[in-house]
Amino acid sequence: MSAQMSAQEQLEALLAPLAAGRATIRVDGARASIILDVTGLPAAARDALATDIEAAANTVPGIDSVRIAQTSQRARRRMIAVASGKGGVGKSTVSTNLAVALGAGGRRVGMVDADIYGPSQPRLLGIDGIKPQARDNKLVPVPSPHGVPLLSVGQLVPAEKALAWRGPMATNALTQLLDGDWAGVDTLIVDMPPGTGDVQLTMIQKHKPAGVVIVSTPQDLALIDARRAIDLFGQSGVPIIGLVENMAGYACPHCGEVSDPFGTGGAEAAAAALGIPFLGRVPLTMAIRQASDAGNVAERAAFDNIAAHVGEWIDRQD
Repeated sequence: MSAQMSAQEQLEALLAPLAAGRATIRVDGARASIILDVTGLPAAARDALATDIEAAANTVPGIDSVRIAQTSQRARRRMIAVASGKGGVGKSTVSTNLAVALGAGGRRVGMVDADIYGPSQPRLLGIDGIKPQARDNKLVPVPSPHGVPLLSVGQLVPAEKALAWRGPMATNALTQLLDGDWAGVDTLIVDMPPGTGDVQLTMIQKHKPAGVVIVSTPQDLALIDARRAIDLFGQSGVPIIGLVENMAGYACPHCGEVSDPFGTGGAEAAAAALGIPFLGRVPLTMAIRQASDAGNVAERAAFDNIAAHVGEWIDRQD
């Protein structure tokens, strides 16, 4: 480098390709102070970058000591809960397909299976039997074929084993999943357990989600419990993104006639009565059942429409 350049200029020029915009440099006499932004880098990469930068800085004439301070910005991650007041309404299937559709729309989506007592996301995302590893005392999400990484108790406990856990054990498990190594994820979909118990309260109080999607079938019985879930989140200050009507209509594969075993329009009417958005309906089809059992996705048009509404809600918050 030219002798006409100051030590500051030489150091900046030398480190520019190495630090890739992550270094802020100040030279005071013979001492160089470097603030290194390591946001999003795993621990090993941070240390390696700091070592390389220190070694390079020590080659600059006139620099006798180098001090490096690492700093990291807290990743902005939006947590969206998917909940229902009762089981059996297809909440987990909606969660999976919503996550995949949001990912296809360009968001970096991860999934937490918070349904502690009935985890089904490993099967739904096609990664049954794959256990997460740990790094720096955090669980590392397992990547799925659909581009949505997952953490679930179902990855840690054999499928045939009953989870006879009391409330504190279940809530501790939820915390470990939510505090996993979610670097690079900007939208975290949380498949909640049905009901309004300990896990839901911990989720709301300790890990307050940005918003919640409520899933119900059209029938009155399911809507009664859906209203309870809406009331729980509403009282806790968690915005209701909207209501999804699942299992809405069955088309006979032989004659094409559509029947409504669970009724029709109940969730849309309930959304209007409660003053919350209606996000869309998902039909009751053999294709969705078969795809779910096989770890695939189906009925993309219905889920893409719901994901579009959720994505618009997220954009408005930004």
